[in-house]
Amino acid sequence: MTRLVLFGAPIAIAASILFSGGDPEPPTAARQAPEKTGTATPAAAEQADGNADEIDALPPGLAAPAMKETASRLVASAEASTLDWRSQYGAIEDVGDGTGYTAGIIGFCSGTNDMLQLVEAYTAEHPDNPLATYLPALRAVDGTDSHEGLDPGFTDAWHRAAEDPAFRKAQDSTRDSLYFEPAVRLAKMDGLGTLGQFIYYDAMVLHGPGVEADGFYGIRDAAMASADTAAEGGDETAYLNAFLDETRSAIKARKVQRDTTRIDTAQRLFLREGNLGLEKPLVWQVYGETFRIP
Repeated sequence: MTRLVLFGAPIAIAASILFSGGDPEPPTAARQAPEKTGTATPAAAEQADGNADEIDALPPGLAAPAMKETASRLVASAEASTLDWRSQYGAIEDVGDGTGYTAGIIGFCSGTNDMLQLVEAYTAEHPDNPLATYLPALRAVDGTDSHEGLDPGFTDAWHRAAEDPAFRKAQDSTRDSLYFEPAVRLAKMDGLGTLGQFIYYDAMVLHGPGVEADGFYGIRDAAMASADTAAEGGDETAYLNAFLDETRSAIKARKVQRDTTRIDTAQRLFLREGNLGLEKPLVWQVYGETFRIP
């Protein structure tokens, strides 16, 4: 997974609202070391908040429980080569992509601030948890790939914490607040259906909510420069193809793990099939492995 550091990252949405094949690589999604941060403008935050009623009135789309489960399974196929996303709460390793430890259900990283946010939130509610003593070290290594202060016990502490239902709930909550909810909300503002909402969510997980060219908001800006969103009166399929083109280019621009099969033989496949509702059955490939949701 490639994520820019989340210091000051734009969780608020900057949007203008009109409601009318890669080469196979190891099955561990990559991310680059953080370089720059992005900031949201107050006007964008106010605009998103001001349209909350219209967004809430729209069909749930990807936020419907059954569709959210499908989304979680699709992301897990690309992030961990499994459909059993719940098996990943205790997963933790350094995949050598410059962001330190990668762990949990969507790959929280010790170097990209989301792991720190997760552990801080969990500790605020459960101060005696196994990870609490590592908070000073997590703050110190944030923004780097360093393990200083984390080794040798941090991975064992993560495994023990993952046995706690409260920590699993904290992972779910942090995933939703940082990635799922902002992505789905913005997709709805852009007039996108369930497939488009998933494409946004997967890109948010993969690239992080950065405004740079290789961050989610930078990718969206580039796509909007070449195609109108459905909310702007454009063709939804044409816009999503433009968005996937930009996402693919961002992946290919990396120095490590440049596999694009999560786009080429998964999301682009659904789009070519005209499955804008992300309706089952679904059959796709990632890293050359075939997955099915009946």
